[in-house]
Formats: sequence, C-alpha cells, structure tokens
Amino acid sequence: MVDKKTSDTDARQATQPDTQGSAESTDNPIVDSLGQRLYRGWLEWRTLVIFLIVMVLFRSAIADWNQVPSGSMKPTILEGDRVVVNKLAYDLKVPFTTWHVAEWDDPKRGEIVTFYSPDDEKLLIKRVIGVPGDVITMRNNQIYVNEEPATYSRLGSNIVNQLDYYQRHTHAFFKEKIDQTEHAVMLRPAQPNDYNSFGPIEIPDDKYLMLGDNRDNSRDSRRIGLVERDRITGRAHTVAFSVDYEGYYMPRLDRFGRTLN
Repeated sequence: MVDKKTSDTDARQATQPDTQGSAESTDNPIVDSLGQRLYRGWLEWRTLVIFLIVMVLFRSAIADWNQVPSGSMKPTILEGDRVVVNKLAYDLKVPFTTWHVAEWDDPKRGEIVTFYSPDDEKLLIKRVIGVPGDVITMRNNQIYVNEEPATYSRLGSNIVNQLDYYQRHTHAFFKEKIDQTEHAVMLRPAQPNDYNSFGPIEIPDDKYLMLGDNRDNSRDSRRIGLVERDRITGRAHTVAFSVDYEGYYMPRLDRFGRTLN
C-alpha cells in the first residue's frame, strides 16, 4: 500500500526543475569551451601576433620604407622607388604620433626628409634647402643661400638616362652644390615666374624650407609653406627596391640598394 503524502511529495519533486543542475549544464560548458578555444588560439598564433605588433611599432618609431608615387624628386628618386626612412635620425617619437620623447639632432641642408604636409597632412618626401636662420632666394631656378649662389655643373648621363625620352629632351639637368653638399636637379628652361623665382625668405626658428629636385613639378614649400620641425618624421637614405610603373611593374635591379644623395 502506497502512502498518499509520500506519493504527492515525490510527484512535486519530480515536476520541479533542477535549477542548479540546469545552470551547470548551460553555463560552464560554454564558458569553458570558449576559454579553451581562445587559449589554444593564442598558443597557436602568439608568435605571429607578437611579430606583427613589434613590426608595426618598429615602422612607426624606428624605421620605415615609403613608396614614392610621384616624380617630384626626379632624377634622384623615381616613381616606383621604395625608400628606407630612418625615423631615429633626429629624435624619438611616441609610436603613431608626432610627439617627441627626445631630440638629438636637426635636419641639415641638403638632406632628404619625410614630413606631414601643413596643407593637407599627406606624407611627403622633399629635400631640405633652408634651415632656421637662413635667408633663401630663388632667381630663375638658381638658389641663393644667405646671398651665396649655388653652383651648377653638368649631371652624369647615367642618372639622366633613367628618365624617358620626353623628359630627357624637355628638361635641363644639373648637379646643384650648396655649401659642401651637392645633388641632382632637373628643371625646364623658362623665363622668371612666380614658381621659379621667390624671396628673399628668412627661415624662422623651428621651420624648414623644402624643395623637390624636380624643380618645376613639385608641390613643396612654394605652395604648402614652411614646414615645422615636429612635422618631420625621418631622413630618407636608401632605395630599398624599385619597380617600373610603366614597364609592367618589372623590377629596376640597378636601383636596388642605391644610396640617396
């Protein structure tokens, strides 16, 4: 004979949900499974993740290579060159910013530098022509630094021959010497105008005058103004490698590892 009270109690217990068991069966296995997958994923990919983080920080604060899309620095730098930039040449910056942690040198006249344009914040590459304290004048594409004229001599054919037929026959090519530094320039023979003639301009403290070596085809300080010191990100010194945009992107092997003067 079955006790009615006992039977009713057992029935109620059988129909009540087991909340504790349900919680354990719905929560812990999911959390444990997700945590295990994340941990296994980290173990598998941690080397690559750490490598990528180090590379990004390295390129932001120590050294980088920049592609040159325009011809404003011809004949020194051609379209398709990938140039190496030393970001520790002048200072140490907080990665991904232009905030200076420490400074130990300043850009010098004749050096090729990268900087953020004060006009549109694009990253540009140009040559330093005027440093703080200089008085710069240009008269029909001839540079005067502190009233001393730059001197010009014939440029070697090995540099000129890198350019196409049209450019070789529509430009004049020279080796420009300012003080003890010299570099290649190209220009179009023309009458004095507002682009090939300016100044005198006195360069104030903490600012620099930048020009492209392709003097008549460069958006530089003649258009964007003087460049502040903290906008300069590094010094370009070598062509890492180069491809010919107009030649099916074939590599220019003779430009690999070329030092920039």
